Amino acid sequence: MISNLINGPESKTLEFKRNLSSPRSVLRTLVAFANSAGGHLILGVADDRKIIGVENPLDEEERLSNLIADSISPRLVPSIEMITVEEKTLLVVEVFLSGMRPHFLKAEGQQSGTYVRLGSTNRLADPQLIAELQRGVAGVSFDALPMPELTLDALDLKAIAKDFEGRNSIDERTLQSLRIMVKEQGKLVPSQGGILLYGLDRRQYFDDAWIQCGRFMGNDKADIFDHIDIHSPLPKAVDEIMLFLKKHAMRGADFSEIRRKDIWSIPVKILREVVINALVHADYSHRGSPIRVAFFDNRIEIESPGLLLPGLTVEDIKQGVSQIRNPVIARVFRELELVEQWGSGIPGIFRIAKAENLPEPTIEELAGRVRFTLILPKILPLTREQSRKGGLESIQVTGQVTGQVTGQVEAWIHDVLQACLNQPCTSAEIQKVTGIRHRETFQRNYLDRLLSEQILERTIPEKPNSRLQKYRLTEKGRMQIS
Repeated sequence: MISNLINGPESKTLEFKRNLSSPRSVLRTLVAFANSAGGHLILGVADDRKIIGVENPLDEEERLSNLIADSISPRLVPSIEMITVEEKTLLVVEVFLSGMRPHFLKAEGQQSGTYVRLGSTNRLADPQLIAELQRGVAGVSFDALPMPELTLDALDLKAIAKDFEGRNSIDERTLQSLRIMVKEQGKLVPSQGGILLYGLDRRQYFDDAWIQCGRFMGNDKADIFDHIDIHSPLPKAVDEIMLFLKKHAMRGADFSEIRRKDIWSIPVKILREVVINALVHADYSHRGSPIRVAFFDNRIEIESPGLLLPGLTVEDIKQGVSQIRNPVIARVFRELELVEQWGSGIPGIFRIAKAENLPEPTIEELAGRVRFTLILPKILPLTREQSRKGGLESIQVTGQVTGQVTGQVEAWIHDVLQACLNQPCTSAEIQKVTGIRHRETFQRNYLDRLLSEQILERTIPEKPNSRLQKYRLTEKGRMQIS
């Protein structure tokens, strides 16, 4: 095992030191390991990985043990071994994820001396991160905490009822089962997750709980072409993010060329999984920035606030190891069938990418954020002139993305026309073709659009809301596919 460690790169769980000449740096690393995912610190290895060994290893082991006991609180008891490599003695310190976290340097105090591991470096934890470390040990999640100053009136019950239509009747018992509401001092109040999901005035309490989407020209953020800010309930936000991405990921084609179906650069399932993962696992206690979706010519980056939960590494989540940061949000997404089996999403993304011969996605822990990058298999260069010719409009709206069917067509319209070519379709059948799960988003941005453009018409026009209503192609619609 030691040879594998020495030959590996420094990482979230591995660091090398020549000696104990800088004890504070060593102690910070041990604290960071204990607060993050554990790890190995190896003394006696130079920066170029040359084995130099530790002089007087017995004395250095005792010195290190005393430093740890005197300098770190709560008490940390790592495993320290002397191992011989190339006839030189190394000190190998193994630290496990601690059940007493957060650990900190006594001389600096908890607020200034708590460190976590970020890649191969140590990062000072801010108060929000310290609080998350404490909640993790106590088994309490941020989104399950009560908001005792609020009542049922703070929730958008219409949005909840619409999402759960045909699944559950929405009453206090159901809301409590979903933990959208929780008991606090003998009364039912919204949970923080309930407000994050369906709060009527969510931004008043969580001012960074929104999604910022942008399409940039080129491969950096110097020139933005299109952007939206999404403030919708989180389940609805999934489809609105996807609609924005679809607008920019699929190229327009003239109606006369509709049989040449446009192709997503990245499979929809991959993008959707990454979007949902960001919404479900974001650290909403984090202050300073929203969830960000950035579309460049060569890649799509989706960033969510917060580091990986203690005990997790990037390699762990790629292998399907799963910890739920927001169980209330995750439960609602699960009930709405937005997520499938826990832990299956990320490995599935990498499996699909491999099967489709796509570039392997990357996951990075940044300063207070996790970034998921999807590399486009082909460059999609965008200039303002090209975007006009391709039928993309520069639209800045809040909470929705709109467009027009005016001489241009997206690939989803081709699917709808094909589906309705031989016989009328129900609203549910057309919604399934578009791939949009949220009914209101489908109605507003897809079905109403085709009706207003007279591509589709109702079979029972005098009763628009009839349960027997279906939709068929108009003459104009048939001309588009002929």
